[in-house]
Order: sequence, then C-alpha cells, then structure tokens
Amino acid sequence: DIVGTPEVELELPDGITAGELFQSYCQQHASLSRYATNTMISVNLEFVPPETRLHEGDEIAFIPPVSGGC
Repeated sequence: DIVGTPEVELELPDGITAGELFQSYCQQHASLSRYATNTMISVNLEFVPPETRLHEGDEIAFIPPVSGGC
C-alpha cells in the first residue's frame, strides 16, 4: 500500500469532499498522483463522484486502477 497503512482514522474539516481528501493524500504521497485520474472513490461501500461531501463516520476507500484476467 502506497500510504504505509491499509487503514487510517482522520479528523477532517467540515465540508471536505472525497476528491479533496484524495488530493490531500496525493500531496502527502507523490507516487499516488499517477493514479489521480483513474482512482475510484467509495464512501460507505458505494462508488461516488469526487465532489461528494464527507460526513462524520463515513468510511472512504480509494480504489486504484487494476488489471487482471485469466
């Protein structure tokens, strides 16, 4: 995992969006930036657009692009 841990608990500013949170991680972990245009965002187990506002207790996941197959 790029950020050094599979799970982090954060205090976030009121009104922050999922996309803003992802951009914050990109600033802290430069290698994450290469996935910025292809990363899916999940809030409470549902895919959401980056402009989705976050609320206390939300579970956020950033899903990078993957390849696979048989």
